[in-house]
Amino acid sequence: MLKINKIGILTSGGDAPGMNAGIRAVVRSCVYNNIECIGIYRGFEGLIEGDFEKLNARSVKNIINRGGTFLKTARSKKFMTAKGRKKAFENLKNESIDAMVVIGGDGTFAGVSIFIKEFNFPIVGLPGTIDNDINGTDYTIGYDTALNTVVEAIDKIRDTANSHNRLFLVEVMGRDAGDIALNAGIGAGAEEILIPEQNMGRERLIESLSRSKKSGKSSSIVVVSEGDQIGKNIFGLAKYIEENLKEYEVRVTVLGHIQRGGSPSCFDRVLASRLGVGAIDALLRGETNVMIGIVHNKVTSVPFSEAIKGSNAIDEELIRVADIISI
Repeated sequence: MLKINKIGILTSGGDAPGMNAGIRAVVRSCVYNNIECIGIYRGFEGLIEGDFEKLNARSVKNIINRGGTFLKTARSKKFMTAKGRKKAFENLKNESIDAMVVIGGDGTFAGVSIFIKEFNFPIVGLPGTIDNDINGTDYTIGYDTALNTVVEAIDKIRDTANSHNRLFLVEVMGRDAGDIALNAGIGAGAEEILIPEQNMGRERLIESLSRSKKSGKSSSIVVVSEGDQIGKNIFGLAKYIEENLKEYEVRVTVLGHIQRGGSPSCFDRVLASRLGVGAIDALLRGETNVMIGIVHNKVTSVPFSEAIKGSNAIDEELIRVADIISI
């Protein structure tokens, strides 16, 4: 058991809808357990600069419905250096902080793993990333909201595609994982889905689009994960399709950072709340160097070393479903 009187909390890396709900849960769980909670602004950058503020139950009112993170986030080059991490540790000790909760993705967890090895400081993480690319949890905070945002956007794009008999390539986030593309593609009725985990090949894509045209489809949607390797980029892919399928008028939409924003879905609010409470429970049990995740709807913990090994394997059943219903 750890003797904990004061806990720090920060968000790091890319923002994700539901981070505020996670912060709120951590703060109020601290209050419930008579632990002081210190908010650390701007991630590890703020940790190094000592940008701290005491938080209480009222500090986090009316934020569960807000996207982004009210603690702000930043990517810190200073924290990548031994000097920067030493300064961060000194600030934690000077503030008498006994443990820390960090919300972020695999880059965040990789950084804190080094920090823990150097200073043996208790840290627990929450998976906050829209990509759902963290091992050891079925879902990450922000993923469900991003999916809903993408599906809503594709639904609107399809209206234009149908009106003009066009082929739209829609690029979604997912540099290393195709979860957003695969699930949003199925949910939005895409004709093809391109993901990093499967190299469909340009020739097979052309054959598929050609079959769709012959079957009577006057318009098509192809969802492309940004990490797909079928072409150098989505614009090059659009040019290749136009050169090989003259009957198609191709347009490209890159959804970009619109996928990160917006009010979190109910699922993400509940998920973040459960994981936030779970983080404080884990620290009080004496657990450290772990990420709190959810597996089969049960809150669980997994070492950072396991969490950053890579994303969960892509669901082969979903790929089969996508192939069958896109004919």
